[in-house]
Amino acid sequence: MSALSHITAQGEAHMVDVGAKDVTAREASASGRVVMQAATLQLAMAGQAKKGDVLGTARIAGIMAAKRTHELIPLCHPLAITSLKVDIVADPELPGFNVVAKVKVSGQTGVEMEALTAVSIACLTIYDMLKAVDRGMRIENIALDMKRGGKSGTWLKADARG
Repeated sequence: MSALSHITAQGEAHMVDVGAKDVTAREASASGRVVMQAATLQLAMAGQAKKGDVLGTARIAGIMAAKRTHELIPLCHPLAITSLKVDIVADPELPGFNVVAKVKVSGQTGVEMEALTAVSIACLTIYDMLKAVDRGMRIENIALDMKRGGKSGTWLKADARG
């Protein structure tokens, strides 16, 4: 394991200087899920949640959160995101929703934190919009699935490597 780039030799946190790094195409994807009662999933899919459009609201919340990651996580750089997609798919087998975020940038640092933030906030929004009918929902398995670009190249989550 390499040294932590955000910690000085004196143990102080600092923002890494990425000014000398090459601008390259970078992308990352992350995923997570919200597990709920089958009746809660049916309610959301039927568009009958009292707070409104669960999936549309969660999708927008995830997008907004990714764009503000640098305001939420202290040592993240502000990035000019070039592409950002949040997909939310119902899964009756869970039952619940699978959430995937894909983020791209041409820049000097990666977008892993933006993808993870998008998924986290989209899942939290689903919970918030449905909690009145199912407080026992669980947010699970939020993880980075893939990152591409930069000096370290491509990384895939172990179960995605085949």
